[in-house]
Amino acid sequence: WMAVIGIAVFLMVWAYSFWQSRDIVQSLLAGLTLAMSILPEEIPVAFTTFMALGSWKLMKQGLIIKRSSIVETLGSTTVICTDKTGTITENSMKLKALFDFKSNQVFDDTSFDKSELSELIQFAMWSSEPFPFDPMEKTLHKVYEETQTSDQRKDFQMVHEYPLEGKPPLMTHIFENNLGERIIAAKGAPEAILAVSILSEDEKENLRQQIQKFGKQGYRVLGVAKCDFKGNNFPEKQQEFNFDFLGFTVFYDPPKQNIQQVFRKIYDAGIKVKVITGDNADTSNAIAQQAGIKNNSPAVNGSEITQHSEAELMALLNETTLFTRMFPEAKLSVVNTLKQSGEVVAMLGDGVNDAPALKAAHIGVAMGNKGTEIAKAAAALVITNDDLDKLIIGIEAGRRIYTNIKKAIQYIISIHIPIILTVSLPLFLGWIYPNIFTPVHVIFLELIMGPTCSIVYENEPIEKNAMQQKPRKMTETFLNWRELSISIIQGLMITVGVLFAYQLAVQNGSNEETTRAMVFTTLFFANVFLSLTNRSFTYSLFESFKNKNILFPLITLATLILLFAILYIPVFSNFFHVSSLNLKDLGITVLIALVSVLWFELYKLRKRRSQSNF
Repeated sequence: WMAVIGIAVFLMVWAYSFWQSRDIVQSLLAGLTLAMSILPEEIPVAFTTFMALGSWKLMKQGLIIKRSSIVETLGSTTVICTDKTGTITENSMKLKALFDFKSNQVFDDTSFDKSELSELIQFAMWSSEPFPFDPMEKTLHKVYEETQTSDQRKDFQMVHEYPLEGKPPLMTHIFENNLGERIIAAKGAPEAILAVSILSEDEKENLRQQIQKFGKQGYRVLGVAKCDFKGNNFPEKQQEFNFDFLGFTVFYDPPKQNIQQVFRKIYDAGIKVKVITGDNADTSNAIAQQAGIKNNSPAVNGSEITQHSEAELMALLNETTLFTRMFPEAKLSVVNTLKQSGEVVAMLGDGVNDAPALKAAHIGVAMGNKGTEIAKAAAALVITNDDLDKLIIGIEAGRRIYTNIKKAIQYIISIHIPIILTVSLPLFLGWIYPNIFTPVHVIFLELIMGPTCSIVYENEPIEKNAMQQKPRKMTETFLNWRELSISIIQGLMITVGVLFAYQLAVQNGSNEETTRAMVFTTLFFANVFLSLTNRSFTYSLFESFKNKNILFPLITLATLILLFAILYIPVFSNFFHVSSLNLKDLGITVLIALVSVLWFELYKLRKRRSQSNF
């Protein structure tokens, strides 16, 4: 559409100019000049540059962005759904205690070499993968090596495996050696192990109380059991075995060191937090409290999620922070429901079971260090060192980039208006010098505006208090009518100043070259002042100087050198058809530019006062 408009304007102006002057070359130049001034070709360049540079800067800080558009979306995040293990916690899985069922005793980590724990440790190891990758299973293998007098792992081979499944889950491994001796070991969520073990109801109740006791301390508990099964006709499901309960392995996965500060920043930014984890309610609640997560409602179990209608689930999500014993389908359902209710969802996870939710979220965030390859493949963003504080940097970058894109677009709109009107009004109003600007002048101004809007504004730091505001809605119009009106008024005020310089030069008897120099210089200085005052639409120009942006003085200095070269070096003056300005005329252009731009500082002052009164 822009190309069509440009062609239409070119033809109209060419026809009008030719009708007046009968000079085909001059009329073609007039049409081309106005068409070039109308087309805001900097806008797509600015968008592309902002996103690319934003992604590059985040990559340098340890955030790998797979799609550049994710950068902007980060700033709109309204809800963070996070797994517990490996995201909130270190995923270090230290074995803190063992509960032996036979003796009904809890042994701390200084007593693991006691003989009564030998069977529990052995079967906990056998129920793990032979070549473990999970931190808990690595720990169980290590404890086995440190406490058992003989290592039988090389003597036994796995002959059958029941993978981790069920709600809550468990897993079973069957090993045999060359003598035909068999080991059947199972471990999993304590509720799942209790359900398949031969225990009385009183025993189960006592064990549940023990699980709850561990959970309230933030410990992660796994049940361990064994089975003596004869024959090779193994049941289809592992839950069909009759297991003998052995005890609990009790792990502690501490919250990350800076996690409280991270969640404080998240809450300050107006972002809600939902914890969706496969762990039990007591453990999840204890870790959430240690991490500084706000929670005033009871946890919801994953099995309950599937029983609710969409409307019921939306209401539940508004009230609930902790979702426990969550399986992949339940996590996915939570993410999709939040999206349908209008939230912008960031999902944090590191495991295989997080992959569907990571893929479905607006922003899937995986841990790059301890996260699984499946999680990293499903995510749109990867935190290379697993530090959640990097996510705050990403959200901050998203808000900064969105704000700076708006500044750049408003700058483009404001500076294009005086160019368009300075080219067209003298022509259509029949002023003495109708072709005050030629394509050369417009091209030069475009060369200045390009770096200013696409590089300098992109480098602007985030404004103060930006991370204490609520996230913007993704449905929000990029520029509302108020913002657009401000940009148009800024452009019109600059136009008034530029045309005033034109008429002042003419009234003083200046020739075309001097008049063009006055107009060109006034517009040039107005461009510089506009780029400075638009660094913030709230805080003053002097306050903005506190935000360090080395590119602003560099680009401004470079453009001023070019301006003075055009005015005072004959070869350039002749090319641009301008004459040198004396100190008085130069001062007049600066003064006109200041007045036509810096009135906006009064508007910002009034805006700040009204906000403080409110």
